Amino acid sequence: MPVAEKKPEASSSFTPYQPAPGEEYMNDKQLAHFRQLLLDWKQDLMEEVDRTVRHLQEDANNYADPADRATQEEGFSLELRTRDRERKLLKKINETIEKIDEDDYGFCEACGVEIGIRRLEARPTATLCVDCKTLAELKEKQLGG
Repeated sequence: MPVAEKKPEASSSFTPYQPAPGEEYMNDKQLAHFRQLLLDWKQDLMEEVDRTVRHLQEDANNYADPADRATQEEGFSLELRTRDRERKLLKKINETIEKIDEDDYGFCEACGVEIGIRRLEARPTATLCVDCKTLAELKEKQLGG
């Protein structure tokens, strides 16, 4: 699982969705649940970006010692790479919110079956069901991708 794809941090406000017996898959309540989950995740990422900007501004020292300067630059570089992965994740979150808006969320892009509520709670940006994702990963391994 790529780092940028990790599931959202479990916040104290997260409550797993409990569908009622016979409830239609991806009804308005479920779509609202996933929209809020994505918006919360997006907000957390944006706050992390703000913290990084403040950290880079506040901790930017011009060390005389080259080793200290290199250590600081390596730390900044790592933070910036992480933020870049999160920027890509933000794009994916926005695309997923658009799918919710278009009423095209929760179904596998490869085979059309329901992805499932629990899988989507673990990975709200999932576009493939477990079977198709497993197949895609096997193909990727075989092709060395």
